[in-house]
Amino acid sequence: MSDLAVPVVESTPPVSSAPTDAAVLRVALVGNPNTGKTTLFNALTGLRQRVGNFAGVTVERVEGMFRTAGGARVSCLDLPGSYSLSASSPDEQIALEVLLGKARDGWRPDVIVVVVDAAHLERNLYLASQVLEVGVPVVVALNQMDAAEAKGITIDVPELIHELGVPVVPLIAKRSQGLDALTRACEIAVTLPAPGRKFVLPHAVDDALLPVVQHLEQAGFKPSAARLEALRLMSVQHAEPHLETIAGLDDARRDATVTLAQMGIAPQRLESDARYGWIGEVMSRTTASRESHGQSISDRIDAVALHRVIGPVLFIALMAFVFQSVFTWAAPLQDAIEGGIAALGSLVGGFMPEGELRSLVVDGVFAGVGSVLVFLPQICILFLVIGVLEDSGYMARAAFLMDRVMRRVGLHGRSFIPMLSGYACAVPGIMATRVIENRQDRLATMMVVPLMSCSARLPVYTLLIGSFVPASTLPLGFGLQGMTLLGMYLLGTLTALAVAAVFKRTLLKGPVRPMILELPSYRWPSVRTLGVTVWQRAMLFVRRAGTVIMSLSIVLWALATYPRTAPDPLLSEMSQQEQQLEQSALGQIGKVIEPLVRPLGYDWKIGVSIAASFAAREVFVSTMGTIYGVGGDDDNAAALGERLKAEVDPNTGRPVYSTLVALGLMVFYVYALMCMSTTAITVREAGGGKIGWSWAAIQFGYMLALAYGAAWLVYTVGRALGYGG
Repeated sequence: MSDLAVPVVESTPPVSSAPTDAAVLRVALVGNPNTGKTTLFNALTGLRQRVGNFAGVTVERVEGMFRTAGGARVSCLDLPGSYSLSASSPDEQIALEVLLGKARDGWRPDVIVVVVDAAHLERNLYLASQVLEVGVPVVVALNQMDAAEAKGITIDVPELIHELGVPVVPLIAKRSQGLDALTRACEIAVTLPAPGRKFVLPHAVDDALLPVVQHLEQAGFKPSAARLEALRLMSVQHAEPHLETIAGLDDARRDATVTLAQMGIAPQRLESDARYGWIGEVMSRTTASRESHGQSISDRIDAVALHRVIGPVLFIALMAFVFQSVFTWAAPLQDAIEGGIAALGSLVGGFMPEGELRSLVVDGVFAGVGSVLVFLPQICILFLVIGVLEDSGYMARAAFLMDRVMRRVGLHGRSFIPMLSGYACAVPGIMATRVIENRQDRLATMMVVPLMSCSARLPVYTLLIGSFVPASTLPLGFGLQGMTLLGMYLLGTLTALAVAAVFKRTLLKGPVRPMILELPSYRWPSVRTLGVTVWQRAMLFVRRAGTVIMSLSIVLWALATYPRTAPDPLLSEMSQQEQQLEQSALGQIGKVIEPLVRPLGYDWKIGVSIAASFAAREVFVSTMGTIYGVGGDDDNAAALGERLKAEVDPNTGRPVYSTLVALGLMVFYVYALMCMSTTAITVREAGGGKIGWSWAAIQFGYMLALAYGAAWLVYTVGRALGYGG
């Protein structure tokens, strides 16, 4: 046993008060990454969740409601995963403030549920030991009991309850086993005394920390939380924001560190030595493990998945499978949605007389919004497959595999985790850079995350690939369409690495730091968690289509419809519609834009669609749907893709769109930063004010220049090689 950690069983903290709002019990979920915390949250709350940001910061906040076995209503907050309460990153800082009741919005937990991995109990008890001292009732959720059993680990739960002094509930969250017992434990815990420190420090150490404790208590900290903070502050360089206003605290902290150093104790190791000494005693009395013969299943899989040669090949093959599935699995669902939207548009239009209102509804709303909604199955499939790879534990291996590549560009594998998040959306990807402690590395990663092809680009890619890339089969059974989509994602990823290397050698120079990454055991993904994740992403896409895209579709319809021109009786109906479109406000705007995009092989319609999509990338598809809905034949119910293939330049008689034009357009969308939300989040995460806006301007400028130059190169080289234009 460490001489700094003397185990004690009894605790003497003040009795916790009952919830201030008797109708709702507030529960905070906290735990290390890979403990199944979010799986438990989804199992408890299902779809009764809301996602937002913590007050004043951009860290994502997920809160949900559920009822206990006894019928009590519970508001559950899923805190960011943390290895400790050291607050070394913004995520950990937020978790600490909430647990201490110092959150800016005043949210205070009545019960804290610490989720620990039964198969890695020793590693998880460090955070749990800190949470026990917060001064709030605690329940320990002993998750993944099946994984512990498979490893031959036996945990004496009654003895663990005795050691921790709080309810401990064994469960398997992914199977929803033990949830009723957990919710009952939460109801009971709120009536019990709050736990406290489970070890005692030498009297001389306590005396050295006493002035720090007194300052914290005078600032309103509970006695137990004040002792926790005093011990924690010995190992940090600077006090966190929630402590900065406490007068005299910094001086007291410095005096305490000097006193400890004079006693021969390293202040920065004081907390870890004390806690791990106690943890060792707890483990010796509560756990037993059978001898393991041979490698575990995870070890055997990793022998292949992490192989220097086979590993990267397997990663590329898995990504190819992901993008091929986007086409092959989604086709029947897309056809059904497309047919349903067309039928609904015809049905609604049939009840309306000819005129402006009918045109607005059919050509504006249904043509614009419907052209985007048809890609919903592909969005869902992409998130489903990526979710399986994440929940199974494979994505952590992908970061490990990429570490070697990342080091060559001046970063490390941890930067690849935010980049992987960028495949879903650049906004959470940029927010995820907070796990990177070094500011130069964080900024370099932030600058390149938007180059990862997010889900908003998927409608653009699939529209153009589905229309202009043949569905031929390549060797090994992969389709040309899927490989083209994979190529777009790889192009963005490889370019991101190259640009990161430029930043790290110019504006953001700094040494390459080693990466410490936990590789979780492989496990079967939770069907419920996957379902909730896919549903949330799908609803986000639908809400975007129902708000931003619908609003823009209506505006674009108006611009394409007015001012009205007198019909020319010498022209056919189709020609009259084309003339009206060209002479409308949208057509005039397009003619101004056309000289800028003509070197890329684009006409004014594409130019207008590109300009509109700077608000959000998927608006490109809805804009094209609106333009071709207004300028099309009322009797032509062909899908947007078929309309694009049939479009002919009236001056030359040649097709407006070709495979070369489509390829250049996709390359443009790989690189261009077309998302106001991404720019806003970059400003905030880069420091706000002039500094934040400067980095956001650099990001927008270099990406736009890259997009234009690359698209011009594709078109020019393609024509030189005889592929037409």
